[in-house]
Amino acid sequence: MAEQQNTEPGVTHDAAAIRSVQCISPAGLHTMAYKEWGAPDNPNVLVCVHGVTRVSDDFDNLARALSGDFRVVCPDVVGRGRSGRLRNPELYRIPQYVSDMVTLLARVLHDDTQQVCWFGTSMGGLIGMGLAALPDSPIRRLVLNDIGPVLDPAALQRIGDYIGQDVRFATFEAGVQFIRDVSAPFGPHTDEEWLKMARDVLRRQPDGTWGRHYDLNLALPFRAATPESVAADQHLLWAAYDAIRCPTLVVRGAESDLLSPACAQAMTARGPRAQLAEIAGVGHAPTFVHEDQIAIARDFLRAP
Repeated sequence: MAEQQNTEPGVTHDAAAIRSVQCISPAGLHTMAYKEWGAPDNPNVLVCVHGVTRVSDDFDNLARALSGDFRVVCPDVVGRGRSGRLRNPELYRIPQYVSDMVTLLARVLHDDTQQVCWFGTSMGGLIGMGLAALPDSPIRRLVLNDIGPVLDPAALQRIGDYIGQDVRFATFEAGVQFIRDVSAPFGPHTDEEWLKMARDVLRRQPDGTWGRHYDLNLALPFRAATPESVAADQHLLWAAYDAIRCPTLVVRGAESDLLSPACAQAMTARGPRAQLAEIAGVGHAPTFVHEDQIAIARDFLRAP
């Protein structure tokens, strides 16, 4: 699968291979693209899955840093980036994403006895929880980046309102500023880092403006949420978390509005009894672009 290219000046392209796998939903077939780093015959596989409005490119720094130890696989979850779109947008939910990841693992693992490490940011962490909770799960170590079984309703509303907006920008520079503004909770980054984060998710539209890389229908399941459904989801998420048996690390942005301190502490006392690392000066969610954050993941994932 050829990599889609942006056309603004100064773009460089990574050495990672861009591949795709065909997945299925009740509405039909769709493709899921993924970036692959490191030696293809490395039996140590790390899967990195992004947040709800982000893409596989978020993990470029982390993947480069760990590609000597792991074959690093970073998918674009369906509806985002280089991947296809679902014909029925009501299926943009965790069960469909888990199903797609099972298909991905069937492609990238050498045999059915092989295990993987999983790094999931926000939504990617929920997908990892769902997969790690299954009997005979292939996940052997799990990193949950600023996510847990309790989802703050106000934060969910904020995310739902944000992702459904058809925001367009006359210039790429205006889009970069927007990404900087809405992503301020990510914490301090250089101008170059902000530029890359914007470049990863902005796409030129047919009318010449710059817009988002994802299917705006991703917002539909958020809009359909009710207090009752959120409470039911929380119950299911705790049940999934309590079923996890692999070593687990919870990373929390110290200023996060999605993962509360109380929930993070509870995750250290039940289920897999996760280790907890907090990152000062960051909200939702740590980007793992910088070496100090990458070291947190490296130390945990390299442990025997």
